[in-house]
Amino acid sequence: MREDGIIQTEYSEVMEKSYIDYAMSVIIARALPDVRDGLKPVQRRVLYDMRELGIKYDSPYRKSARIVGDTMGKYHPHGDSSIYDALVVMAQDFKKGMPLVDGHGNFGSIEGDGAAAMRYTEARLCKVTQEAFLEDLDKNVVDFMPNFDETEKEPVVLPVRIPNLLVNGAEGIAVGMATSIPPHNLGEVIDAAKAYMKNENISTAQLMRYLKGPDFPTGGIVCNAEDLPDIYETGVGKLRLRGKVEIEKGKGGHINVVITEIPYTMIGSGIAKFLQDVAALAESKKTNDIVDITNQSSKDGIRIVIELKKDSDADNFINLLYKKTKLEDTFGVNMLAVADGKPETMGLKQILKHVTDFQFELAERKYTTLLEKEREKREVQEGLIKATSVIDLIIEILRGSKDRAMAKRCLTEGDTTGIKFKSKESKIMAEQLLFTERQANAILEMRLYKLIGLEIDALIREHDETMANIYRYEDILSSRESMTTVIMEDLDRYKKEFSKKRLTAIEQVEQTVYVEKPVEEMDLYFLMDKFGYARCIDPATFERNKEAAITENKYICICKNTGRICVFTDIGQLHTIKVSDIPLGKFRDKGIPIDNVSQYDASKEQVLCVSSKSELNLYRLIFVTEKANIKVVDGGEFDVSKKSVAATKLADGDALVSVSVLKDFRDMILQSESGFFLKFPVADIPEKKKGAVGVRGMKLEAGDKVAAVYYSVGTDPAVITYKEKTFDSDRLKEAKRDGKGTKIRI
Repeated sequence: MREDGIIQTEYSEVMEKSYIDYAMSVIIARALPDVRDGLKPVQRRVLYDMRELGIKYDSPYRKSARIVGDTMGKYHPHGDSSIYDALVVMAQDFKKGMPLVDGHGNFGSIEGDGAAAMRYTEARLCKVTQEAFLEDLDKNVVDFMPNFDETEKEPVVLPVRIPNLLVNGAEGIAVGMATSIPPHNLGEVIDAAKAYMKNENISTAQLMRYLKGPDFPTGGIVCNAEDLPDIYETGVGKLRLRGKVEIEKGKGGHINVVITEIPYTMIGSGIAKFLQDVAALAESKKTNDIVDITNQSSKDGIRIVIELKKDSDADNFINLLYKKTKLEDTFGVNMLAVADGKPETMGLKQILKHVTDFQFELAERKYTTLLEKEREKREVQEGLIKATSVIDLIIEILRGSKDRAMAKRCLTEGDTTGIKFKSKESKIMAEQLLFTERQANAILEMRLYKLIGLEIDALIREHDETMANIYRYEDILSSRESMTTVIMEDLDRYKKEFSKKRLTAIEQVEQTVYVEKPVEEMDLYFLMDKFGYARCIDPATFERNKEAAITENKYICICKNTGRICVFTDIGQLHTIKVSDIPLGKFRDKGIPIDNVSQYDASKEQVLCVSSKSELNLYRLIFVTEKANIKVVDGGEFDVSKKSVAATKLADGDALVSVSVLKDFRDMILQSESGFFLKFPVADIPEKKKGAVGVRGMKLEAGDKVAAVYYSVGTDPAVITYKEKTFDSDRLKEAKRDGKGTKIRI
């Protein structure tokens, strides 16, 4: 530090420390749950605030806006949307295996509808939350810390009595890490926790006798049961999820494929996306079996009905859905949570260890607190019982004392100074009194009706109960076995009251095999107009409209319905299009832009040649560039499966002028921009590979370039158009390739 108080340090060190502090804040205080209670900070604060507001499960609902505002003002100053989102998710039974909040109003739907604004919805605690999450907060079972402005206290962790991290799972994205823990069945998790308590050396495989696997609130099927042992051992892996499908008889002999349960990953917009994907299968001709799709889902559950044709293979169609849609999906598991103050990826056994240790810590602190209270009660009760046996003496002390302090000193210390007694014997007995401070206060505050015989009997019974409680609590605290029994009894109680039947099936299913029906091969005509709209028609339709087709379309070629169309552009690219992606329809149909079914970009390139792949395999192509580089390439070199590849190599600043399929061409005529024409035999053009630049076809003057290319076919001359006038190529003398050509003046 310099004398002027300025601290000099490396900028990189400041940035590193600041970013690490920020990252740890996101990890610990926002995105990841604590392994002990399975809650993120915002969830913990919402539940604690609802308890403080007295919104119990058996009390009236309160506006969500009140809960959100109170939570934000006292504990979570990070904006109302994050708090309300957390409240909504804890109330959604399709996201949480065990909802923690009882929502009243529109809290969203499984199909992705959002919750209503917080001013419209209401909420209160669920019974399980109140009894298993918040019950013992008044018994000093967890530590409290100051809130953000140190005006309130909030719990560091909630005293959750069940393994909530496994029951409800968790999802969160932190800095450089993410957690994804699937939900599980409450009853199975409790059974696994009890098994671990009985034998801490139990293996993961043995634990899985109790905990079969994830149990998603949406049901469905986990298809890779054989992978689960490794996932629960390491805490990392992938679950293969499927929806449940049933086959029903429809009207008119049709077959209905009915989806009754969906994968957990399809919650929300995934359902609408699934319906779109099924419709796309029909539009793209992946299947011709679909007659209709309807979403009949309601509050009673999911029901998506796909009506098929009478002769459809329903099983094969279901396999198509598994293969091509999200009806079969992957759920990535990464069981990451905050343990001992730092993020840690844990297997099933490690999670149960942390949870079990926490349960013993809660029990120890709870029964220590209860034992102290019972001992205090015992002290008071024993003092009152003793006082009733010498009640006449105590009354004499009270009547002879000038004030409370004088009477209290006599009761606790035997100090009789200043007290008037009726007899010397009473004074001697008073000097022998040795009540404790607490007992003396209780005696001084005792009401006269406590001296009734029945009240004294009740006091003795209470003392007996207190002694029994003390004995029980001391036994629990001194014996690990007794404490384990108590914890297990509580777990059994929660299981009996709150556990539900498993929804998700665990199976080992092989990967889907979909057998595509063979497509009957047929010839089609591909038509594309000057605006880039393409369509296919059958040969009969083409023959009936041949003249109009030739007049109205810029490119026409015959192709196979199973083949591809090859589009060559001026930037040297080849774009391939599946014929099956091009609509087959009537002659007057508009078609679709080729941009939609290929990587062609009309704003950056122009089409020069269109041909079918089957045609290219039979012929060769001639390439001509602006700089007069020419070559012949075997069409077989363009038999590629990629959607877009380089069709030729171009020199810097060069572009293609012409790409033509070489059929009966006799002569090539190159026309330069300045009016030079060069005619030479096509046979003089050498054959090259597609990656070659080619050879020079014409000597160009500086600044000149090839503007057009013509071919004479067979005995027919080419018709050349120049400056809006036409003439035959026979007017030009035949020369050799790489000449300057003849200047034509018109």
